[in-house]
Amino acid sequence: MATVKKTSSKKEIIDDVIIMNHFMIDVLENNEEPKNIYTFCNKHNLDESQFYSFFGSFESLKESIWSKFFENASAAMSKDPKIESYSNKEKLLTLYFTLFEILTLNRTYVLFYLKENKEGMKNLKSLKQFRNHFKEYIVSIINSNETMVSGRINKVTEPVFSEGAWIQFLFLLKFWIDDTSKSFEKTDVLIEKSVNTVVDLLDTKQLENLFDLGKFLWKEKFN
Repeated sequence: MATVKKTSSKKEIIDDVIIMNHFMIDVLENNEEPKNIYTFCNKHNLDESQFYSFFGSFESLKESIWSKFFENASAAMSKDPKIESYSNKEKLLTLYFTLFEILTLNRTYVLFYLKENKEGMKNLKSLKQFRNHFKEYIVSIINSNETMVSGRINKVTEPVFSEGAWIQFLFLLKFWIDDTSKSFEKTDVLIEKSVNTVVDLLDTKQLENLFDLGKFLWKEKFN
């Protein structure tokens, strides 16, 4: 789901991606969510049972859209035959740049939920699945580097590093949302600096403080 495209009026086989695309197009065209699941399904000639076979609510649908963003980024990265030989820094850079490429393709939708509607950044709660995928990927980066596992990793735990990287991503996301530079050049510069910071944090105690702060903020604001 890197881009949103109108679907054909012909009879289509319904799957989760079709429903997510319908939802995203409705939001983009009307600048608001569908009123309820009944009207949404009626508009797109769906049975409600078809919707509920994939999603329990609009909230779970929105979480799945963000999850699909990450899945698309992961699929794009996996096509690089050299990805496994990259350093930790290079893998993080690839992750961030790929994620923001996907988000840029869907920028209007992202801005609606994280900036323009009444809830604003409170809608980060829709990133729960995305957050889990992100942190799992960060842990996989750690575990793929034997030097890191046997050396620096003794100073911090996997959850500490993954939470620190997640907080860094949220900083990047907020910056990107407000970035008005051409082709989001300023965000690209910040990504470079941010990745250096995340890697450097492995040698400091600051990451443990970030971990505690991240757990508190997530629990208090988004759960």
